[in-house]
Amino acid sequence: MNKSTTVPASTPAESGRGFFGHPWGLANLAGVEMWERFSFYGMQSLLLGYIVLQVSSGGLGMSAAEGSSIIGAYAGWVYLAAVIGSWISDRLLGSERTLVLGASIIMAGHIALSTIPGIPGLVTGLVLVGLGSGTLKATTSTVLGSMCSLEDRRRDAAFSIYYMGVNIGAFVGQIVTVLVADSTGNYHWGFILAAIGMALGLGQYFLMRRHTRNANTMRVPNPITRSKLMIYVAAAAVVVVLVFVLFGTGVLTALNLAGVISMVIVVVAVILFAVLLTSKSTTSDERRRVRGFIPLFIGGTVFWALFQQQFTVVPLYAKERVDLNVFGWNMPFNMVNSIQPLFVILLAGVFAAMWTKLGDRQPSTPAKFAAGTVLMGLAFLAFLPFTSMANGTGPLLAIVVILFIFTLAELSISPVGQSLATKLAPAKFQTQMVALYFLTISLGSSLAGYLGQLYAPESPEAFHLPENMFFLLVGGASILVGIALFLARKPILKLTAPVL
Repeated sequence: MNKSTTVPASTPAESGRGFFGHPWGLANLAGVEMWERFSFYGMQSLLLGYIVLQVSSGGLGMSAAEGSSIIGAYAGWVYLAAVIGSWISDRLLGSERTLVLGASIIMAGHIALSTIPGIPGLVTGLVLVGLGSGTLKATTSTVLGSMCSLEDRRRDAAFSIYYMGVNIGAFVGQIVTVLVADSTGNYHWGFILAAIGMALGLGQYFLMRRHTRNANTMRVPNPITRSKLMIYVAAAAVVVVLVFVLFGTGVLTALNLAGVISMVIVVVAVILFAVLLTSKSTTSDERRRVRGFIPLFIGGTVFWALFQQQFTVVPLYAKERVDLNVFGWNMPFNMVNSIQPLFVILLAGVFAAMWTKLGDRQPSTPAKFAAGTVLMGLAFLAFLPFTSMANGTGPLLAIVVILFIFTLAELSISPVGQSLATKLAPAKFQTQMVALYFLTISLGSSLAGYLGQLYAPESPEAFHLPENMFFLLVGGASILVGIALFLARKPILKLTAPVL
């Protein structure tokens, strides 16, 4: 491959302070992610209903357990695809051009969902949206990380502002797409809106592209030769054929998909850790910091395994248990997903200001991870007082409070985790380290699909736990992991010094 890259002349992004004290590139990245999340979460909020509702109601007529498994596997695929996107970034295109490629693939996936009927459209759309979203997530974090030096105390605050843009899109997208699908009785109209949202995001990005194109974002850190590239292409083709064969022979099914994806993600994570720890391109100090990331990887996975159940267990719980009548209006059950992003919009700026104000006195990254994991467990324990209530009688306020706790947990981990990955990344594996962080979301999300099957009360074909036992075991396990992380914070800081 050509190792030279033409970089447009521009002022380095890290020198700017025009957007609330941050570079204007932050505004561009937050904007494109806002539209990407509008399309992504707008589509995902429709997904459970589209899969489980009867064909006569505009759905595919599958079971709740199958729906939970598919959504978990899809969410796992999204962040597993971040590994593919990061590899393309580090070895083929550089982070900025890979970002544009990812956004284009997302738009193609939403178009497939909105125009191709039935299972073929579902499969094609989810594969493309997952591939594009994973690619975009890894590269936007890398580009944003390049705008702040490792010593810049604005770094966590910048990621929190970026995260606020993400959740504005998630909040608006889920409301608009659900209302359109509910009023028209046609889920495909909601999918069309998701495609339009991503098209708007691409347009906005191109208008402000000069603020994110610089020597760092255009550089290909570790270019690959053409001969090696062909080997990877051939291997990818073999994997695609194998997947088709496994589905065709019944080895892979909707019910076991989340579990299989989880095992694949574990293997990929082990391989990626091994590459970073054994590569000759990794220095001894970089290797030590990667080892320090391992317990945070475990804690992040546990957090996301609970958090991502807002797309499986939470809407199923709302559908069966919660009184959704709001002043005479029956709120669609899948609109409860829009509550949590609203809290993020309201609180992300508060968290950003808090970290900036505290400066060196703010809690360490391991302590933030521990707090988020404990809070996530407490959110699941908060379901327990309402599990004995009759169907359709639980208060909507209870879900609101629980999702508020979800938000406190998320803001303690997610924007901090993305910042963490850019801090600990070895020089030759910048985007792949971000992808390794996203594997915590990937593995957690696929595990959320599996855990959702344990909850699904309407699915006799899948084993499930009693409702109160489900929330007790899942919430209690998360709290124990959070406590263990807090106790291990000093050894983690020693391994990751001086970065953390």
